[in-house]
Amino acid sequence: MHKIRVWDLPVRSFHWTLVMLVIAAVVTQKIGGAAMIWHFRCGYSILTLVLFRIVWGMQGTLYARFSEFRHAPSVIIAYLKSWTSAHQGQQYLGHNPVGGLAVFGFLAILALQAVSGLLSNDANESEGPFAKLVGNQWSDRFTWFHQEIGATLLYVFITTHVAAIAYYAYRKNNLVTPMINGDKWTALGAMPADDSPGNRLMALLILILCAAAVWVIVQV
Repeated sequence: MHKIRVWDLPVRSFHWTLVMLVIAAVVTQKIGGAAMIWHFRCGYSILTLVLFRIVWGMQGTLYARFSEFRHAPSVIIAYLKSWTSAHQGQQYLGHNPVGGLAVFGFLAILALQAVSGLLSNDANESEGPFAKLVGNQWSDRFTWFHQEIGATLLYVFITTHVAAIAYYAYRKNNLVTPMINGDKWTALGAMPADDSPGNRLMALLILILCAAAVWVIVQV
């Protein structure tokens, strides 16, 4: 067994920053009133992270790339069947087939929440920057989606994600520590992720560009 770098610093930073922003967005929405300005800021930041992860999923390091964990339905079904057996089935250094599917799903949910938030309004006269562009009727529909459908999907996903982490911990597969230090122990002769200063700098530049793009969008 040897230790190998799987999750680069940009992926780990994305993950834990997103956790904090989602919690902050939920809390500030529950508080309402003046706290809604921070809810909006959390939303803009989440949209920035989603854009960054999409770009990093195409241009980032090995295990961060979408192509690394895009699997056929038959592979996903076979992996799900292995959950009920004593043998854990094929091991994956990066995202397993279900984890990869979850990444795509979570990014989609977050993107829908962010976009619908830009078009939403509420009874407290808080509204997204594009609410007036679509008119009251459509803005009300986006508000309903944002507060009811999108929020429910988000809560279900988070609950499922935490339950999956607990399940893997029960199966002696710790998913949390590698997302903190970036490393996994393996007997496979696999290639490590290139977590070099150059790649970290590239990720930072991509993040800055994504933040600038979101800033321009909300200022229109």
